[in-house]
Amino acid sequence: MQKSLWSNLAQVLSVLCGLGCLGVTRASGPATATIVFFGDSLTAGFGLSDPTSEAFPALIEAKIEEKGLPWRVVNAGLSGETTAAGLRRVDWILRQPIDVFVLALGANDGLRGIAPTVSRANLQQIIDRVRAKNPRVKLVVAGMQMPPTMGSDFTRAFQEIFPEIARENDAAFVPFLLEGVGGRADLNLHDRIHPNADGHAVIAKTVWKVLRPLL
Repeated sequence: MQKSLWSNLAQVLSVLCGLGCLGVTRASGPATATIVFFGDSLTAGFGLSDPTSEAFPALIEAKIEEKGLPWRVVNAGLSGETTAAGLRRVDWILRQPIDVFVLALGANDGLRGIAPTVSRANLQQIIDRVRAKNPRVKLVVAGMQMPPTMGSDFTRAFQEIFPEIARENDAAFVPFLLEGVGGRADLNLHDRIHPNADGHAVIAKTVWKVLRPLL
């Protein structure tokens, strides 16, 4: 998720600005509360023809609008983001009021072999900063898994980060963001890492099951 991302960074950043990676939302109509999806390329919709309509946060936004719920959606996904980079960026995102914060970082840490203890500490600090800004914020933690090629000890320790973080912070939990998508060629781009439009549709359903009760 690294080399291909950075080689296309200029293009990705231009797309992300339209998505809301700098805190801009494309939601229309009256809204009284804000959901922020804070993640990496999986959230940003890297490689999609139109991330503003095909990435899973946009699909969830469509579900919200269909039901007439008073929420606006901010896609704060940034390709190549690690938990450390997210920690450096989160204060900028927190300049706006946030009522539901969906934390979907960690995939790039895993692929880079960053120690799970480091990733866990960064995720906890992100949550601490979000809660300091709004103690009543509702949190959703999206879990991630690594392929067995990373080694059994590493993959186990990495996978355990997310349920622990969710439990200790009383957050709603998506066990695996790529459930039903990871490893399926028909639901991913040619890099076999990033979901295609059909893959994002599956992710949206997975996240919506956890997010809907919070709204």
